[in-house]
Amino acid sequence: MNTKITEQNNELVAQFEGRLDTAAAPQTEKELAPLADCAGKNIVLDCNALEYISSSGLRLFLGVLKGAKAKGSHVYITGMNDDIRNVFNMTGLTNLFEFR
Repeated sequence: MNTKITEQNNELVAQFEGRLDTAAAPQTEKELAPLADCAGKNIVLDCNALEYISSSGLRLFLGVLKGAKAKGSHVYITGMNDDIRNVFNMTGLTNLFEFR
């Protein structure tokens, strides 16, 4: 699992590549730590290269959302494949996030 955070158009973009499963979650959580300092910037979770997400990965996404909302930021998810979209639909998380 690879995670890269960049700033584009005054937004923080987290790009995910690989499988965000239970084994990858602790390292990914550390890599997402800079998003806690979003300071009013919106966050984009780019899932174009994300192959799989487990409940541990969903927890990380929810943590990012909670932290961002507390600072007045929005979290957008982009590039989900059909399998990941189905996971979001089945868990009801589709109603919490904004999608591009």
